[in-house]
This record gives sequence, C-alpha cells and structure tokens, in this order.
Amino acid sequence: MKPWYIYLAKARTNRLYVGMTTDLVERIKKHNSGNGAKFAVDQGPFELVYVSQPFGSKSEARQREIQAKKWSHEKKLKLISREWR
Repeated sequence: MKPWYIYLAKARTNRLYVGMTTDLVERIKKHNSGNGAKFAVDQGPFELVYVSQPFGSKSEARQREIQAKKWSHEKKLKLISREWR
C-alpha cells in the first residue's frame, strides 16, 4: 500500500492549494495539464512547495488536509518554511 501525503502547491497567482495524494509527481502534472480541480485550472500552473511526512492511511491524510485547508495563508507559509508543524 502506497503512503499518502499532504502537499501545498503555489499557483502563478501566489495562492496556495492544499491537496493529498499517493503520487506527488503525477498529481502536480494533472494540476498543470488543465485537467484537475477548477481551482487548479483557474490558478495554475503550480509549483510544489511543501510535502508532509507520509501518512499510514488515506483517512489520516484526509483529516490533516481538512485541517490545513482551514489555515490562514500566513500559517501555510510558516508550514512551508518549517516554522510550523
């Protein structure tokens, strides 16, 4: 079973996208191909700026993703710079 990851990707507009995946490279490719979520299509292309430690299950990763999506932009920037965990 592949581990799950939470990631943050920065759009060309400097907005941050929070997502989860088992394949980071393919997920960013999908975002940048114009076939991802509406946000990705509207805001892309994206640069991967943060990857979490692996999660043992999809549900654990999903809980963290939901939590991170509620964070302010500033708090997400602190996570990227490793000032916050």
